[in-house]
Amino acid sequence: MVKAVVGANWGDEGKGKITDMLAKDADIIVRFQGGANAGHTIVNDYGRFALHTLPSGVFYDHTTSVIGNGVALDVPKLFNEIQDVINGGVPKPRIMISNRAQMVMPYHILFDQYEEERLGKASFGSTKSGIAPFYSDKYAKIGFQVSELFDEEVLKTKVVRICDMKNVLLEHLYHKPLLDPDELLKTLHEYKGMIEPYVADVSLFLHDALRDNKTILLEGQLGTLKDPDHGIYPMVTSSSTLASYGAIGAGIPPYEIKEIITVVKAYSSAVGAGAFVSEIFDDEAEELRKHGGDKGEYGATTGRPRRVGWFDCVASKYGCRMQGATKVAFTVLDALGYLDEIPVCVGYEIDGKVTTEFPVTYKLEKANPVLETLPGWKCDIRGIKNYNKLPENCRKYVEFVEEHLGYPIKMISNGPGRDEIIYR
Repeated sequence: MVKAVVGANWGDEGKGKITDMLAKDADIIVRFQGGANAGHTIVNDYGRFALHTLPSGVFYDHTTSVIGNGVALDVPKLFNEIQDVINGGVPKPRIMISNRAQMVMPYHILFDQYEEERLGKASFGSTKSGIAPFYSDKYAKIGFQVSELFDEEVLKTKVVRICDMKNVLLEHLYHKPLLDPDELLKTLHEYKGMIEPYVADVSLFLHDALRDNKTILLEGQLGTLKDPDHGIYPMVTSSSTLASYGAIGAGIPPYEIKEIITVVKAYSSAVGAGAFVSEIFDDEAEELRKHGGDKGEYGATTGRPRRVGWFDCVASKYGCRMQGATKVAFTVLDALGYLDEIPVCVGYEIDGKVTTEFPVTYKLEKANPVLETLPGWKCDIRGIKNYNKLPENCRKYVEFVEEHLGYPIKMISNGPGRDEIIYR
């Protein structure tokens, strides 16, 4: 059976915790897209970890952690992350890397930095991890696939060809130092040494696992609103964040995905630029940021303060619909306990008309939030395990959100720890 854990919003919804929790009953966890540009924060018996490429189920000794072909593989970052997890006292994980995954090259990271620098105020708010240049090269058919590390003749020819192409841009557009083919080949040899023990035919492995009735978790990065087709284009990521892409990014048939756990945060947050209708600012935002998450609302990868806002029913309903949610995990509810009243965005006012359906970007830029205010519960709900033991106003908030989403909230996270969860 295959289950997908994906985000409904801009990312940072708390998917890592939900994956870490569900991995207890899984055999295999697969990262199927994205790169090391976003992180999942995990708090468990071993401590607190910020994962960037490793799947969030890596902390169990009965699981296999898979890097799928859809991932932007930053080899040194993955290698260092494996060492950090082991140094943190975690048993050495079983890791498998798809031989069809492609690698983030050092020049991808440079081009990402140079382009943001060139764009200035019009920049995308990139994490400068090389993700957009990586996927551009992948679809331009000039990327480096892991399998190519094992064909020296292909590598030698290809590095020269790639350097010739990239050096035109470096010289004439960015006015930066040129690439050296010999240095690039040396780097690729180092990458081979780092990942050779883990490389395998992942799609065949998963095919056999499904035949043997194993449980597979697909772990997505970011959320619906950062999808390049269905998100707030162009302020999106460069690979599909939808559960349906999990079939492609892992190499399994689409009909095998039976359950889609869509993670929705009890308020809104985002890293990077782009339309964010329910966003709040100044002291009000800083107060919410301070109460939010495990260590406040600061990016697991960048450390940047996240933009925050009230819960957005319009964006979240759309996010769940595009993911194909079979159930919703509602996270960080405990963060709202300080508020007397809690505003919720229930619609968008665009050109004098109110809509509850998520629009395309140019309309989104003009949208103003239509807010409804609910009474707060003014207490700490951490430690509560039974839904009926939550304060009445807290339950009313959950049920109000559920009604507007149109999808069942089956799990409620009321703290960062693995066991801080309420099942409905």
